[in-house]
Amino acid sequence: MSKNTLYDKVWDAHKVATLPTGQDQIFVGLHLVHEVTSPQAFAALDEVGETVKFPYRTYSTVDHIIPTEQQFSRPFSDSQAELMMSTLEKNVKNHNVPFFSVDSGKQGIVHVFGPERGLTQPGMVIACGDSHTSTHGAFGSLGFGIGTTEVRLLLETQTLPLNRLKVRKIHVTGSLQKGVYAKDVILRIIHDLGVNGGIGFAYEYCGSCIDAMSMDERMTICNMSIEGGARIGYVNPDQTTIDYVKGREFAPKESDFEARAAEWLAYRSDDDAVYDDIYELDGSSIEPMVTWGITPGQSVGVTQTLPVLSSISDDNERQLLKDAYQYMKFDEGMSIKGQPVDVVFIGSCTNSRLSDIREAAAIFKGQKVASNTRCLVVPGSQEVKKQAELEGLHTIFQDAGAEWRDAGCSMCLAMNPDKLVGDQLCASTSNRNFIGRQGSTTGRTLLLS
Repeated sequence: MSKNTLYDKVWDAHKVATLPTGQDQIFVGLHLVHEVTSPQAFAALDEVGETVKFPYRTYSTVDHIIPTEQQFSRPFSDSQAELMMSTLEKNVKNHNVPFFSVDSGKQGIVHVFGPERGLTQPGMVIACGDSHTSTHGAFGSLGFGIGTTEVRLLLETQTLPLNRLKVRKIHVTGSLQKGVYAKDVILRIIHDLGVNGGIGFAYEYCGSCIDAMSMDERMTICNMSIEGGARIGYVNPDQTTIDYVKGREFAPKESDFEARAAEWLAYRSDDDAVYDDIYELDGSSIEPMVTWGITPGQSVGVTQTLPVLSSISDDNERQLLKDAYQYMKFDEGMSIKGQPVDVVFIGSCTNSRLSDIREAAAIFKGQKVASNTRCLVVPGSQEVKKQAELEGLHTIFQDAGAEWRDAGCSMCLAMNPDKLVGDQLCASTSNRNFIGRQGSTTGRTLLLS
C-alpha cells in the first residue's frame, strides 16, 4: 500500500469518514459544472427541495454543446443545444452558482478555464461531471471525473464516496527530442501500459522530464491519465506550479500567498514515499506518436509501421487489432508516416491552451493547408483566443487557409456543429479516438500532438 505520497496526503486531509460500504467520504474543495452532466442533477435537487450546499465552491461554464461559430446568436440552431444551454442558465441562477457564460468573456472548456482563472490549486480534491477532470492533477490536486448521480450528491453534500486507489509512480527521465511534446509522452505511456493498465491506480508523474515541463504540458499529460485506465493522474507541485497560480483571479491574495504556497509544497510526495508500482521511461527514447486504431493505446511512433496480426499472441488483443484495421481501413505493416488526412483538428482540453496555439502557429507560418484538407483551430477559452489574437496568431492560421474559431470542445466529441462527415480521416490533438467520437459513425481519428 502506498505511503507518504501526495495522493495519500491529500486524501487523508479531505477524508470525512469511512462509510459502511468501506468507501471513504471525501470532502471536495472545488466542483466544476458544465451543461451536459448537470441538468438531471439539478432537477433531482429541485424535486426534493434541496439547494447547492456550498455555491461558492461550485463554478460553471458551457463548453461541450456550444457552437464555435456565431456563439452569440441565440437561440442556437441546434434545438437540443439550446435546451441544454437555457437549462444550465436557469439552474445556476436558481442555485446562485457562478457562471462563466459567453457574455462574461471568461467562458471556456471546463478544464481550461479552471486553471487559467486560478480556481485550480494544489492540495485540492476537484470533481466534475467529465472524465478528463484528471487534467487538474497537474497542480498537485486530485481531479475526479464523476457521473450525473455523483454530481447531484456533490451539489447537495459537497462530498463523494470514493474507493482508495493504489499509486503508480511513472518516472520519466531524460530530455525530449525536437518535435516531441507532452502529448507524445502520455501516448507512449498508454501504449506501454495499456488502456486498462491503470485500473485501480492513481498515476504520479515525476522525474526530470516532467520537472522540466510547463504547467500546460503537465496538464496535457494528466488529462489523458483516464485513457490509460487510471482514475486520476497528478504531478507534485513545485516552483513552476506556484509561479503559474500566483496573481490569477481566484488565487490567494498577495498577503496570504507565500503561506499558502508553503502549504501546497508540503503536499509533495516524500523522498521515502512508498508506491504500489513503479514504471520507468527514458523520455529521450520517445518519438512523435500517432494512434492508428480505435483506442488511445493503439499507437506507433511516426517512423514505425503498424503491427502485424500474426505477431500478436494474445487472442483478445489480436481480435481488437483486427477490428481496428477493419474500421480504420488500414493495412497491417503499413507506414503511418505520409498517410493523407481529410481534416485536422487543433483544440480540446488536451491541446488548446495558448502555448499549443503558439506552437501550431509557428508550424503554420508561411505554409498553406492543402486544398483537399479542412483545418479547424479552436482555442480552449475566450482568454486563450483573446491573447492569441493580440499576438496575431489567428491571422497566421487564416492566411494558411485554416478556420479560426471561438472557444469550445468543438470536434473533440462533436456535440456541436463541428463534425466529421462519412469516413473522413482526422488528425486530431484531442484525447479519444473511439468509433464515432467525432460525430460520424464511420469517421476515423488519429490522435497526435
